[in-house]
Amino acid sequence: MSECIPRGVIPAMLTAFNSDESLDIGGTKAFAEWLIERGVHGLAPCGSTGEGAAMTDAERALVIKAVVEQAARRVPVFAGIIHYATRQAIDLSQAAIDAGADGLMVLLPFYYQPTINDAIDYLRDISAAVGQPIMVYNNPWFAGYELSPAQIKSLVEEGVVHSVKSAHGDPMRVNYLKYLCGDSLSTLYGHDYAPLEAFVAGADGWLSGIPNIIPELSVALFDAVSEAKDLRRAQDVWSRMAPLAYYFMYERQGENPAPHWLQVFKEALRMLGMDIGLPRRPTYSMSMRERDLLRSTLMQVYPDISAEPM
Repeated sequence: MSECIPRGVIPAMLTAFNSDESLDIGGTKAFAEWLIERGVHGLAPCGSTGEGAAMTDAERALVIKAVVEQAARRVPVFAGIIHYATRQAIDLSQAAIDAGADGLMVLLPFYYQPTINDAIDYLRDISAAVGQPIMVYNNPWFAGYELSPAQIKSLVEEGVVHSVKSAHGDPMRVNYLKYLCGDSLSTLYGHDYAPLEAFVAGADGWLSGIPNIIPELSVALFDAVSEAKDLRRAQDVWSRMAPLAYYFMYERQGENPAPHWLQVFKEALRMLGMDIGLPRRPTYSMSMRERDLLRSTLMQVYPDISAEPM
């Protein structure tokens, strides 16, 4: 695996499953192609949105290999590594490398919430095992804690980390990381509700779930800010994206229980003509009322989609 620095729009790629919850490798490849055709700059399978925690390591290796094959070097593939134990994380990292991944997106060790020093050693050990820097998946919502910008800067200086998915949501995380690390760190915004602000703050890319649904608009937003330096154009693009982001942050939470975000992503794709099945249980199916709300939201983004269920 040669060192690959992530940049641009990289969907936290969903995994396709059959109706019996088995892997749908053909469907996963088709979805990877659908995203590539719409201009994304990379793919990140088997992370949180890809249900990495719901798969065995053997299944994850199969999915990573399938995505690598479909990408065919057109875009880089950053494999999600989600494990608590260092030994298991190293084994999965090696399997991802063997499957052809261009890089690793490593979630901090979760559940037991080890000390920060132990979590940093976890990243050091994985980087040493693969022989190059990695992307740290800095997600306090899933790991239960996060590394500070200063701690990440130290890991960059050590050569352990070359990039970060900053998943807290606050674009100021991006601001301070760029202030401390500059171009020595590829800083990716890792949430769904403030990519415009993150790009303006200097984010090198966007790695999250919503780009699975609106890849063209996500790329257009990145291009407007990061390439063209055209804030007015970026604001126009965001005005089209905003209904979906607002739905995820506020309207989706209106019912108790609210539809799970994994189910929402997959249902939205079905409405857009890209059916990759349902999430693995225990997520539940959406009610008709929930589907109607999602469809009305999507129609604000894509007015030409069918108003009737597919």
